[in-house]
Amino acid sequence: MLFNSFHFIVFFIAVTFFYYLLPHRFRWILLLAASYIFYMAWRPELIILIIFSTFVNYTLSLKIYKSRNAANRRRMLAASVVINFTLLFVFKYLVFFNDTFIALFAGFGGKWPIESFDVILPMGISFYTFQAAAYTIDVYRGDIKPVKNYGKFSLFITFFPQLVAGPIERSRNLLPQFYKKHRFNIKRVILGLKIMMWGFFKKVVIADRAAIAVNTVFNSAQHYTGLTLVVATVLFSFQLYCDFSGYSDIAVGSAKVLGFNLMKNFDRPYLSKSVREFWRRWHISLSSWFMDYVYIPLGGSRGSKLKTYRNLFVTFLVSGLWHGANWTYVIWGGMHGVFIIIERITDGARTKIKNLLGYKNNSFSFGIINLFSVIFTFGLVTLSFIFFRANSVGDAFYIFDHILWGFRSWTDPQYIYNTALNLGMSLYELKTVIIAILTLIAAELLLGGDIHRTLMKKNFFIRLAFYSFIAVFILTAGVFYNAGEFIYFQF
Repeated sequence: MLFNSFHFIVFFIAVTFFYYLLPHRFRWILLLAASYIFYMAWRPELIILIIFSTFVNYTLSLKIYKSRNAANRRRMLAASVVINFTLLFVFKYLVFFNDTFIALFAGFGGKWPIESFDVILPMGISFYTFQAAAYTIDVYRGDIKPVKNYGKFSLFITFFPQLVAGPIERSRNLLPQFYKKHRFNIKRVILGLKIMMWGFFKKVVIADRAAIAVNTVFNSAQHYTGLTLVVATVLFSFQLYCDFSGYSDIAVGSAKVLGFNLMKNFDRPYLSKSVREFWRRWHISLSSWFMDYVYIPLGGSRGSKLKTYRNLFVTFLVSGLWHGANWTYVIWGGMHGVFIIIERITDGARTKIKNLLGYKNNSFSFGIINLFSVIFTFGLVTLSFIFFRANSVGDAFYIFDHILWGFRSWTDPQYIYNTALNLGMSLYELKTVIIAILTLIAAELLLGGDIHRTLMKKNFFIRLAFYSFIAVFILTAGVFYNAGEFIYFQF
């Protein structure tokens, strides 16, 4: 079930109504049933995978907690990890690796014995697998005690607002909330609806509108050069951000309406002054997951600098592979690993340059250096997204090779006009998405990291004007016909 669909609106209103109507002790049952219905609206038979994952992690985590034998605990943890990630491998990566071996053997004149085949990719499998695996690992580490109520643990794995695209919640945050009584609070409900509205604005006005141009260019990349590729690449940066952060806003907002607090997943990432800062602001739940369960277990920053760089690079390669079963994602992850390693290596030199320019004592230098850092970081991240969006490695290299073609013509009004016509959208649609993006940037710059909390401190007329403007923008410029899936559903 898509958030940006009429079915979800009806579904959410009904769930909220009956949720507050029911006594507290029955509410988790309603939420669990609603979560299963929410997922089964896509492909009912695949709910069996979530049920299996729930049973495995619930059972093994209890056994791990009760066992006093260290070897047995390690074996049960290993069983949990193997089962969780075998499930993920079979449904997400098996086809990818098989096709890779087919191509590899063909390159050497041989033949891989297994023919190419297809496997259905269950929606959100990476998200609920990571959430379930983290729970069992936390129990093994002694960070949490396992929950005894099987139904409420099932709800933790399947809670519908964040089931298919996160945030990837930690048990210590979400599980205790299922035991608390949530009374109807009109202020909290209104705040939740405002957060949802902002998420819908990002998704249906910016992301789905930008997708028209992005799909036109990237799906036929080798027909385009120069400024057209630049515009499509920048639009994809905003499409991806607004699509995914829009989903997170709707998830956080809908959970808040029901009385639950989900973790913040985005914090104005395109205002980051370094790639390291970007990853502290982008997909925060996944970044922290890889930090806790991949980077630190590999050794983290303990040991030599060379080992630290190795751990960073491996973590980002794995992160890239998590995003999709394609070499484009692996290269994208590797690029970010290289970016961060270079930043670490050059920390000292960059600090000296800033000090020579009076970074700390001169407000003008401070502002210029920060502005340059933000623009440079956005440029690096946006260029890396070429691999994230390209249909193949070949397409990505073509774009890199042709993106600066005709640079001298970029100030020619006729060339700019022709570029606008080549994007597959009308000039009205292009103007609409540009105005929407400028609105997003202005809101994030002027209202800070928590737009809605900041607006609560403003007077009534400012709040009314802002939310009325956003509501009208959604209703008049939102893409509702053939509404697109959220990008991260495929992960």
